[in-house]
Amino acid sequence: MFQQDSAPAHRARDTVQLLQQDTPEFIAPDLWPPNSPVLNPVDYRFWGLMQERVYKTSMRDIAELKQHLIETWSGIPQTVIDEAIDEWATTTSLYQSKGT
Repeated sequence: MFQQDSAPAHRARDTVQLLQQDTPEFIAPDLWPPNSPVLNPVDYRFWGLMQERVYKTSMRDIAELKQHLIETWSGIPQTVIDEAIDEWATTTSLYQSKGT
């Protein structure tokens, strides 16, 4: 299955046609709500978690921010990632089976 966001370049007619033709189980952008926390766990679960952890500490510059982001991402337990993937897989299966 291939999931994309709804950036204008990703919704372009030629892009969608190519993906429909060449990507197994492609879900067209008009069938995939781009701002759904249920269907986009990385955007909501991980970036929310990252933001919560990163902004607990003030940073002096971009280099320090980058380093803190890397350390924070590395500190997320694999079980949290696995749970989000499992949740996403279950939800997308249900979403596909309903044909909506």
